[in-house]
Amino acid sequence: MATHRHAPDQEDARATRPEDGTSRRRFVGYLLAAPTLVAAAEVGVQTVAAPEAAAAVPSPPQAPELLDLNDLLTLAAKPTANLITVQVHQDGTVSFDLPRAEVGQGITTSSAMIVAEEMDVPLEKVRVTLADARPELLFNQLTGGSNTTISTFTPIRVAAAIARGRLLEAAALELGALVSELTTRAGAVLSPGGRRVTYGALAEKAASVESKQVSVRLKERSEFKLVGTPQNRLDALDAVTGRKKFAMDLDVPGAAPAMVCRPPTINGKVKSVHNKADVEAMPGITDVAVVSTGVAVRGRTFGQCIDAVRALRVTWDPGTAEGKSDADMLRELRRAEIPLAVPDLGPLTETVDADFTFWFASNSALEPNCAVADVRSDRAEIWSGLKSPVVAQQEIAAKLGLPQSAVTVHVTEGGGSFGRKLFYDAALEAAEISQKTGKAVKLMWHRTDDFRQGRTHPMSTSRVRAAYVPGKVLSYEQRHTSVATDFGHGLGEILTSMAAKLPVGDLTFSETIFTLTQESPYDFGVTTQLLNEADKGFNTGSMRNIYSPNVRCAQELVVDELAKRMKKDPYEFRREFLKDERASAVLEKVAEKGEWGRRMPEGTAQGIAVHPEYHGVVAVLAEIDCRPGTARRDLPDARTGPRVTKAVCAVDVGLAVNPRGLEAQMMGGIMDGIAHALTSSLHLKDGHFLEGSWDNYFYTRQWNVPPELDIIVMPPTTGKPGGAGELGVAAAMAAVACAYGRATGRMPTEFPVSHGGDLGFEPLPTVPPIPQSPTDGLDHAH
Repeated sequence: MATHRHAPDQEDARATRPEDGTSRRRFVGYLLAAPTLVAAAEVGVQTVAAPEAAAAVPSPPQAPELLDLNDLLTLAAKPTANLITVQVHQDGTVSFDLPRAEVGQGITTSSAMIVAEEMDVPLEKVRVTLADARPELLFNQLTGGSNTTISTFTPIRVAAAIARGRLLEAAALELGALVSELTTRAGAVLSPGGRRVTYGALAEKAASVESKQVSVRLKERSEFKLVGTPQNRLDALDAVTGRKKFAMDLDVPGAAPAMVCRPPTINGKVKSVHNKADVEAMPGITDVAVVSTGVAVRGRTFGQCIDAVRALRVTWDPGTAEGKSDADMLRELRRAEIPLAVPDLGPLTETVDADFTFWFASNSALEPNCAVADVRSDRAEIWSGLKSPVVAQQEIAAKLGLPQSAVTVHVTEGGGSFGRKLFYDAALEAAEISQKTGKAVKLMWHRTDDFRQGRTHPMSTSRVRAAYVPGKVLSYEQRHTSVATDFGHGLGEILTSMAAKLPVGDLTFSETIFTLTQESPYDFGVTTQLLNEADKGFNTGSMRNIYSPNVRCAQELVVDELAKRMKKDPYEFRREFLKDERASAVLEKVAEKGEWGRRMPEGTAQGIAVHPEYHGVVAVLAEIDCRPGTARRDLPDARTGPRVTKAVCAVDVGLAVNPRGLEAQMMGGIMDGIAHALTSSLHLKDGHFLEGSWDNYFYTRQWNVPPELDIIVMPPTTGKPGGAGELGVAAAMAAVACAYGRATGRMPTEFPVSHGGDLGFEPLPTVPPIPQSPTDGLDHAH
């Protein structure tokens, strides 16, 4: 049974912990000239808080302890924070155009909570929509790095507080009272005598006839009534009743279904099409066109498009991974590994050396790649779930030969992402198909397209060496070698996108991201973690984290081995070497709630791990059953193996805006971690991946979800939010791996642990590239 809770003293802690100071400061913003009240933030005058002083430790601070990727994204977004606005309408609603993408993580709800809190308006009165691509926002429209709430928290509050202040001023005139005498509650201003005027009635009176700068003070954290309390998602009802609108749900005039016949190997190119006229004559098919990624078909229904894709006869030129298989890639990565540097430190020093392999993994979201495009001779309009809409707009304009101002890009809500929607492959492809056919299209990738030609999490190796003497770790080295990660989206605009694609700049970009995200939470003396990359022939990307799950998994397994060599309990060993109090607190919490050290049957075990990232920290305790009766379960169309039977997670993100949303994020992260550790991978053979759909890509299934799942949100430790979206994956993967190692008596070195066994499925053919749609769904139900 899954349970979720806040630490018992959370409410008291929120009221009594010292403030971080930011809420007491005066912020500057703007009143904008408009028919109704519009307020905007300006936080460029805010200085960056210096890191708290910490006790001296032998390990020098790593880059993320001083400035991490999240800090970089926040600083980059700050100059355009004044373009984030809050508007009050005559019906009493408040609207906010969020310059980020909602892909299921719940940021529309948490953003609405921030507005409602600062304005004293009911949550249901706040309308959060997603902003179209706005080039003037520059770095402020990228959704990634768990940065949305961190970077928008203060700007949203400032804009909302300015709006509330202006409403109070208008109400003072209306009610004949001093502003200091008035209060706000539930979307209305109240006077001492009991008179009341709604925000809607004040919306026009509070509007400004000219844009002007104003200052405001924000609420103290002790005054919060909504932020920090568990709230249901505002879109939950629409999501479960099918009323929520995604890209494929949009009714764009003239837009008809489109799909693409793709090559049998990764990134192959069309050489010739042998039966174009025959396919054009098939029922419902309106167009067949060669595009840069394959052969596009457009028809009245997606079923007709599937039939057309399957009917096409195409000769292909070789792809970018032609002939390569898993073993080839492993040899290539080994050749690219950076040597370990720590020499023999003397007769009393011993080392733990470990070598890990992490196979390719798919980051196919539940919603496959899709986009709607209507391209005309002088303009284009695009609809898609995009996490980097500005660079998408820029690239689409360049592809179409149009000025950027002639391309409108609408950001739709997405059905999942896992980093996938940082790329705009479908939007770019849809625009090309629409231009080639001269007609509007609704492009949808087939699920098999996503697995075989879509973005993957790159295969990598990690070599680790830890030198130690009794009671002390002297040094920790990690050399992570990866198939190149594509950062072609840059930081959300064209300049960094181009830099990430340059022959030299791409590795430099990757090295920078690696350095700004990877840190060891342990005092292990001289610590170095370095990245090298090999092979750019794959379509890769971040997958609900970039390097951390693999890097952390390798480190935590070595930590277990160090504890074993020093004859110490793994939990106590971690407590002894952790550098940060917040990390110690979450570790202690999961050990307590998970009953660390309890007696367990042979073939079962506990594992524990901790992970800091993006101003947050999480610990996970996992229990696993590796006994034959469990690992050899017979389930239809499944590769079973060990089962995680229990997971306890304690998470500290500073200030959790919506603890219920944070719990959901951690649940998802735990499921991802279980999958990465035990079952989910892509098998590369002869230049293509064998997996072709969810029925043969073994993500965590219901039968492998822990029946006991406990999520604990720690009391607020700072006055502002930390990152959450990616935080839970690394600790969960590492805890499961450590549990597996303790249950089997041997350290696992390949992930997922099932990769080298039987496939568990019959691979789909590569020609035709997609399977026939099932005619009887009951044959595919269990």
